[in-house]
Amino acid sequence: MRGKTMDGLELGQKAVIVKTITAADIEQYSTLTGDRNPLHTDHAFAKRTRFGEPIAQGMLAASVISACIGSRLPGPGTIYLSQELRFLRPVKVGDTVIARVEVTELIREKHRVRLKTTLHNQHGEQVIEGSALVIPPTHH
Repeated sequence: MRGKTMDGLELGQKAVIVKTITAADIEQYSTLTGDRNPLHTDHAFAKRTRFGEPIAQGMLAASVISACIGSRLPGPGTIYLSQELRFLRPVKVGDTVIARVEVTELIREKHRVRLKTTLHNQHGEQVIEGSALVIPPTHH
């Protein structure tokens, strides 16, 4: 797999990655990060919340966007500088999320790329919106 260098990027260029979020994903994320908020892992607790059931950690859901940037656009070798996120809806166990990234600005003099980043669920509802600033790979 090769990442796209600055010369291989164009305004409007897009990439997509799809992932179904499982209970195992949530449990593994909890173990890896130490995020043991019962909203994510305790059915009895989560049932009493506004969501009525466990939801995925926001950053777990957002990590699908990161996967799209690191594996698709610009791809392998990309360096993440910043990410702005706005969480709009919860991601629940079994949801299939679609991460989309789109090149919105090429800052050639600084070798930077701004990306529009979004995450939708299988119903077409936007669950996350944001933007990222990255350094694309300098060579293939």
